Amino acid sequence: MEIEQIEITNEIEANNVEIEPLFDEYVDFETFSKSDFRAVKIKDCVVVPKSKKLLEFTLDDGTGEDRTILSGIHAFYEPEELIGKTAIAILNLPPRSMMGKESCGMLMSAVHNESKEEKLQLLLVDDSIPAGAKLY
Repeated sequence: MEIEQIEITNEIEANNVEIEPLFDEYVDFETFSKSDFRAVKIKDCVVVPKSKKLLEFTLDDGTGEDRTILSGIHAFYEPEELIGKTAIAILNLPPRSMMGKESCGMLMSAVHNESKEEKLQLLLVDDSIPAGAKLY
């Protein structure tokens, strides 16, 4: 008896996907090295009151002190589905005030348009990576 193999994929139809063009300019290694990308554990995540977009993250960045980052990704995620996950953040951006709260860093996401609709995926990594692990 011959078994028919059926390939199942989750690939997006390429002609429906739009991504931002790559930058033409190079960044030298010294400039790149100044960016402090780290694995962070999401300890808590809540909706920012009076905001439709913002989520407030309480993060373990490996320093022993909680870090707060606000991110406008509520259209793509509910807070409770992110608690306990491990994400990637850049931590050495200057603090920024958003809706009266201070955000100390930025969570990294992948963004594209699919059939003219914006899609966003927060960069989540293996939970075995410890908080504070540096990315190179």
